[in-house]
Amino acid sequence: MLQKSLAAAWFLRSGIQEPNGGVARYHRADLGRNLPVSTEITGYAASALMYLGEIEAARAAADYLVGMWDARAEAMPFEEGTPGYSYFFDNGIIIRGLLAVWRKTSAPEYLDTAVAVGRHMTRDFDNVRDFHPILALPGKTPVERDPLRWSRAPGCYQLKSAMAWHDLADVTGDIGFLVPYERMLEYSLDTWREFLPGHPDRVKVMDRLHAFCYFLEGMLPRCHEPRCRLALHDGIEQAAALAREIAPEFARSDVWAQLLRIRLYMEYLCILPLDRDAAAYEAEQLRTFETPDGGFRFGRRNGEWLPYMNPVSTAFAMQALAMWSGEPAAIAELV
Repeated sequence: MLQKSLAAAWFLRSGIQEPNGGVARYHRADLGRNLPVSTEITGYAASALMYLGEIEAARAAADYLVGMWDARAEAMPFEEGTPGYSYFFDNGIIIRGLLAVWRKTSAPEYLDTAVAVGRHMTRDFDNVRDFHPILALPGKTPVERDPLRWSRAPGCYQLKSAMAWHDLADVTGDIGFLVPYERMLEYSLDTWREFLPGHPDRVKVMDRLHAFCYFLEGMLPRCHEPRCRLALHDGIEQAAALAREIAPEFARSDVWAQLLRIRLYMEYLCILPLDRDAAAYEAEQLRTFETPDGGFRFGRRNGEWLPYMNPVSTAFAMQALAMWSGEPAAIAELV
């Protein structure tokens, strides 16, 4: 339980979670301060804190998310303040965080908010072929897309967020939530080979690798299907090769963590055999990002640490290394 205990200590003592329950996007180590709270990151933290068994802190995060839901506009903003935006990807992560806390507490406000956000995703982001990545609030008008910025363009990475619809169908019995998940799955399977490298700048390719791993994770509900199994096999190999190639210039801890996690999940579910040498290499690389207080640095450029302590990087790395070390109950729902 060592890895999980260290990560729990970082989440609880680092100050990354504000007194209102919201969780900052990341901490600037060079400036000694947090960036603003993000609803997406708070959703990730709610899931991670439940995985760590820190129910009180997880409930504080979930309460913050419930409070951020704009019932009048029927939308979830990505952070406080106006003018605001709502991100398709963020909404799915928020739903999964709320459901993680609801499963343990049965507090109805968490499920009710998760369902409301799920309907917001279905109603407002649909674009016939794909789903809008960003809407401007309060009018919910689509923001101009940028094909060179993955977060401002639709793509296979959105499948991780679309898993929230699958989760909602499971807990509510409303199979209507499965329809948009299946649409996103088909879109992602049709387009994923176009996502990488996707940018002429190798540093940006590493950023896209992080997003690409979301696609791999998003196939978990259908990983036994032959088409998904093939995409997982080929996608893991492609992402791992690019990560090793680019790492001397720029490495992200979350990419190493995501690769290691999906390999271990595929072995656990008997989908793909584990390449133990590759997994050991990724675990070794990942451990170099850990700090003495249990957190994980975000990235390294040309051998120099970037001054960011990222709660998502810490959550992913903690879960990946706990799984790799065989900690009891380490295999659980993906953070």
